[in-house]
Amino acid sequence: MRKVEIRTNEDIVEARNASREMAGALGFSLIDRTRIATAVSELARNAVIHGGGGVMEIEQVAVNGNKGLRCVFVDNGPGIADTDQALQDGFSTCQSAGMGLSGARRLMDEFRIDSALGRGTRVAITKWS
Repeated sequence: MRKVEIRTNEDIVEARNASREMAGALGFSLIDRTRIATAVSELARNAVIHGGGGVMEIEQVAVNGNKGLRCVFVDNGPGIADTDQALQDGFSTCQSAGMGLSGARRLMDEFRIDSALGRGTRVAITKWS
């Protein structure tokens, strides 16, 4: 497992590059490497903008002989009051397009979010090869 601290725009780039490199080493196609890197970039940016920074843990996973890549983002920000609403296309609290969470969910095979006001946010994404 590799940890990437996410506090700045440069850290977002590092997280994206780390995910792309590990996905390549695991044999993911160029299309899937791009999907993973895009989802990681969106979630890392959310951690910086909304969570005041955080950490990404990235690791290879295996279940029943299937290889995958899992990234877990954790921040100690204010949390999300309504995750169902936050996952709707177009919902934004900062005048953005509101596609970050919902887009990341569409790009990955598994997406789990755990958040509540006052306790930060944890998002886990997995792509299977």
